[in-house]
Amino acid sequence: MYIPIDVLEKLKSRLHIVNSESDRNLEEMIEASIVKLQNTCGDFNIQENAQARELVFERVRYAYNDVLEHFEKNFSREITDLRSEEHTSELQSLSV
Repeated sequence: MYIPIDVLEKLKSRLHIVNSESDRNLEEMIEASIVKLQNTCGDFNIQENAQARELVFERVRYAYNDVLEHFEKNFSREITDLRSEEHTSELQSLSV
């Protein structure tokens, strides 16, 4: 999966990472987070959907800090909101 450079740079800024040594690891975490959240919530474009991007970044932050097991519990409301938003968008596109 291609991770846009601007997404990687925004994440690195959020995590206060200034070097490129962790780039490949971060890209893998972004990819895994996108796949996991899309499996849970439905397809989204990380560049266009700010809510999805925020959740991906938070999931990566949890993975980066080795506390991923707490992510779903701590972000259950946001995950549910994204799932609802994506299903609503999907239904609207089907009715058009």
